[in-house]
Formats: sequence, structure tokens, C-alpha cells
Amino acid sequence: MPRKPLSERSWYPNYVLAILLLAYIFSFIDRQILSLMVVPIRRDLGISDFQMSLLQGTAFALLYSVMALPIARLADAYSRRTIISSGIALWSIMTISCGLARSYGTLFLARVGVGVGEAALSPAAYSLLSDYFSKQRLARAVAIYSLGISLGSGLAYLAGGLLMEAVSKISVIELPLLGAMKPWQAVFIIVGLPGLLIALLMAYVGEPERRGALHDPSGQTQKLKMRETLRFLLTRWRLYLVFPIATGFLGIFSFGLMAWYPTFLIRTFGMSIGESGTYFGLTYLFVGTLGTYFGARIAESLQKKYPDIHIRFVMISALVMIVPGVLGPLMPSAPLALAMLIPTIFLKCSYYGSTGTAMQLVTPNQMRAQVSALQIFFGNIIGLAVGASSIAALNDFVFHDDNSIHYSLALVAGASCLGGVLLLASCLKPYAKALAETKSTEEGTNAPIDEKGAKQKAACSIAMAET
Repeated sequence: MPRKPLSERSWYPNYVLAILLLAYIFSFIDRQILSLMVVPIRRDLGISDFQMSLLQGTAFALLYSVMALPIARLADAYSRRTIISSGIALWSIMTISCGLARSYGTLFLARVGVGVGEAALSPAAYSLLSDYFSKQRLARAVAIYSLGISLGSGLAYLAGGLLMEAVSKISVIELPLLGAMKPWQAVFIIVGLPGLLIALLMAYVGEPERRGALHDPSGQTQKLKMRETLRFLLTRWRLYLVFPIATGFLGIFSFGLMAWYPTFLIRTFGMSIGESGTYFGLTYLFVGTLGTYFGARIAESLQKKYPDIHIRFVMISALVMIVPGVLGPLMPSAPLALAMLIPTIFLKCSYYGSTGTAMQLVTPNQMRAQVSALQIFFGNIIGLAVGASSIAALNDFVFHDDNSIHYSLALVAGASCLGGVLLLASCLKPYAKALAETKSTEEGTNAPIDEKGAKQKAACSIAMAET
């Protein structure tokens, strides 16, 4: 009896998930490591809080958000494995380039390059996972993949803080071929190198058969033109536009917290970089991981009873999160500020599985990566760019005091989370309608979309059909 190919063996989807998780972990390490080095980078480059926030948010989000859309278009038609592998290699090289930067301008451009590389990961990864895992197991798989956020961020703060403490004892570091370097430059190079190995592992992952795709009359998978994809999305704009904007509002709080909470601990309570990184990193590592996993399990257990649970769960979690999110930065002592951080991070991470799964369940295969990219686009244009910069702007232009960072964090937490909750509430009815259309379609057959729009109604009701 001939042996099954590796890609068809029962353990292989979990192997692919493990590689994607590893890639996501290092994407967040490479992305977030900058937040621990605010003090030395500001000192060596002579820049302000606001300029630093542009490196944390705008520089990364600038092309990360824009490039995610065309890259996702390619991922819906061509090899997702190749696209992801190339992206990992690119962002790793650009992270190393951050360590070679000698000026603010070159560091800014290197951060832009990190964003371009990371734009290739999540849209293609979500699409890949939806073909490797059934609808019943997809939320859990997405949640495990999303652990990369908490694991990667936690390790960035924890290991990054310890690494900075170790190398900062040396005023100048001499590296072969690279010459004299500041400690923060050496950290960028060290954390960027492992990604090249992960890119090699990803290059040999199997590309699965696409499931839940639209087909033409001959039974062949149909390649949709851009106008056909846009027509599908625009007929459901109340869902496909409002939901990404809602998650973008939550991203303002999320990215702002990750970018500035360690600095808040340093400025307000006199912690060292190592102490701040250790406390914040350990909390994020363990509490964030628990939140991501158990949040997905809760949503998964309620899915049969409440089909719209993935949006409802995000909304409820965000509403409850307002209380510790606002109170945390206003606490009078470090232990209390860290105590408030525990429920904040748990709730913030609890809905990652749901935000990644919700749109996959009501979207045809040929559009899944593009829809994920649309979500990333708004999440980062609104969340990443505004999150870090809004807190810095309040510090520099409203309070005119670096030490007012606690007020800035609290204001941003309350306003962004409340905005996200209200927008999510408006998504419940259109999402319920999309789920009903999906169920109806799964019980029938996929209809092709013609160029003249004769099948527009069918196109609007097509969603993922499991095989």
C-alpha cells in the first residue's frame, strides 16, 4: 500500500500551524522590540516622543497596511506558502537593517521594510488554515496561530529587556564586519537572524487544495476578477467595512498599550528597562496566552447555540475591558498598575481567535486572504498608526509633559474601546444575515459568477462550503 504524501497525513495540519505560529511569534518580536528601546534610541538619535511613535506605528503601518491588499490578492490565486516564506525572509532582513541604521531616516525606512515583509503573513496564513482545518476546528486553529501575538510580544519585552540589560553594560559593541555598534543596534540584529531559518522551513510546507471555492460550470475553481470581488464586498458593506473599522478602534488601544505601557512603568515608577520588560513581558506571555486560548474555547463552545458568537464575544470582551484598561495607568503604585494589567491583557487577547475567524466563515475561498487583508488594512491604519501616535501626541501637544503618559493611556483606552463596542453592535444584524446565507448555500451548490452580473444574487450568498 503506497504511503500517503506528507500533506495528507493527520498530523501535518498541526505541523503547518506550528510553523505559522513560530513565524507569527517572531513577527511580533521583531515588531515590538522597539518599544523597549525608547530611551536609548531617543538619546542616541536625538528625537522626541512623537518621532519615536512614528517608528513604532506609522513607519511600520505605512506599507504594512497598503501592501497587505495586493499581496492578499496574489495569495488568493497563487502559492500562499511561497508568499509567506518570502515575507518572513524580507522582514527578518529589514529587522537586521534596523540594527545597521545610523540615523532616524534610515531607521524609519528599515521599519517600513519590516512592515512590507509582515504584510505577507496573516492574510495568506488565515487562508491556508481555512483549508487545513474544518469549520469546527478553525476557530481553535486561528486562536493557536494568534498566540503568536501574546507569545511574541511577551518574549519581545521579556527577552528584549534582559538582552538590553546585558548589552547596555557595554558602551560600544564591536561585531565582525559591522564594526562599532550601540547596544540597541546589536539587539535588532540578534532578534532578526532566526527569521531566516523560519523562512526556509516555510518554503517546504505543502500547499493544500482550496476548499469552499466558487466554481465555473465545468467544475473548475473560478478565478474572480477584482470587480467581482468588490461587488461581493460592497453588497455587504455593513459587515465587510464596519467590522474591520471596529477592530481598528480596538487596535488603537491594543497597539497603544503595547507601545507605551513599558515606558509608562519606567517613567512613572522609576523601573529600569529590564524590570519593565520582565514584568510586562511575563504578564503578556502567560496571561495573554491564557486569554487567547480560553477565549477561543469559550467562543467555540457557544458557536452552536449562538451562531454569531464570534462578533458578540469580541463586543462583550471589549466592553468589560474598558474598566481595567482605564484604571490601570491611573493606579498610584506599580503593583496595582501591574495588577490591572492582568485582566486587561486577558480580555484583549481573548477575542483574537474570533476576530480572525468571523469573516472566514462567511467568505468564499477566493476572497478570504483579501478580506483578511482588508481587516489588517483598517486595523493598522486606524489601530497601529493612531494607537502609538495618539498617546505620544497627547504627551507632546496636549499635556506638554512626558510624565503625563498615564493620562494619555487612560484617555485612549476609554475612547477607543467604547468606539469599537458601538461599531461591533451595528455588525450583529448583517453578520446574522450573512450566516443564514452561508447555511443556505452550504445546503445547495456553488453558482458561478458571470461578468454581466446575472449571478450577483448568488455571489452575495456564497460563503465557505466545507468539503
